[in-house]
Amino acid sequence: MQVREIPVYLFTGFIDAGKSTFIQETLEDPAFNDGQRTLLLVCEEGEIEFEPVKFASSNVKIVRVEDEEQLTGAYLEQLQFDTNCEKVVVEFNGMWVLDALYNNMPQGWTVYQEMTFADAQTFEMYNANMRNLVFDKLKSTETIVFKHFTKEMDKMPFHKIVRAVNRRCDIIYEYGPNNIEIDNIEDPLPFDLNAPVVEIEDKDYAIWYSDMNDEEEKYYGKTLHFKGRSLLGGGLGDDEFVIGRHIMTCCVEDIQFGGLVAKYPESQSLEHGGWVDMVAEVRREYSKMYESVGPVFHVIKVEKCEPLEEEVATFY
Repeated sequence: MQVREIPVYLFTGFIDAGKSTFIQETLEDPAFNDGQRTLLLVCEEGEIEFEPVKFASSNVKIVRVEDEEQLTGAYLEQLQFDTNCEKVVVEFNGMWVLDALYNNMPQGWTVYQEMTFADAQTFEMYNANMRNLVFDKLKSTETIVFKHFTKEMDKMPFHKIVRAVNRRCDIIYEYGPNNIEIDNIEDPLPFDLNAPVVEIEDKDYAIWYSDMNDEEEKYYGKTLHFKGRSLLGGGLGDDEFVIGRHIMTCCVEDIQFGGLVAKYPESQSLEHGGWVDMVAEVRREYSKMYESVGPVFHVIKVEKCEPLEEEVATFY
């Protein structure tokens, strides 16, 4: 039996950032709300109440979710069955973690669009005090809209916070109705990709690793020089090791190891968990570790080195 694809339109951000207003206007638009059976999941109580009488189509079922723990796979599947929905719109609670939704979406639910809304007057405060939740809302969004922005405000702090998490999303500053500005601040990489050997400084590892994951194709055929830890075993061949570093994106709780496979005939001479200084060419090939095709380092030179003073890489 073929699973029917159901588009999901996900709107995230903290309270009073403009999510409800945007959703109301979207559902008033007949180009979007064209009569398809639509499930509107409302996950937080905002100051603005939805006005279904103004929706372009009355074929919208509003369901309020009071608790994050309600978002189970069984619950969402039941909602799909009860409403026989063809489209899902979600107003997500800014204090909840997105994985509560992403990990439990029924088969066939596909996120077509993810937008984040933030009040520019309070965004930096949220980032300072609830960095993990800000990161959660930025990591996969396609667009972030900063509401209540003013001409006197400096865009750079907002730009840097967003780009530390997400280098691809659009950033929009909204000064008022029909008065917006799209962020066009350039983000040059802190290393020269056209150099014969691309030097990745210790402080730039997190930025490089994020960019490699986003646009790995541009690194194929390049020779890179950087430091990291060597890991052996775990299904790797005798001529392979993983080189990488622990990366902290927003807080201690989210530290993860970010590394890639390297080919080196003398891999077994390296210390598991030890620090190495490596020069290697990036090639696109199949790896059992990835179980797919991906970037694999072919070592030109590698030698043991002292641990870095800042062992955990960050974006700051």
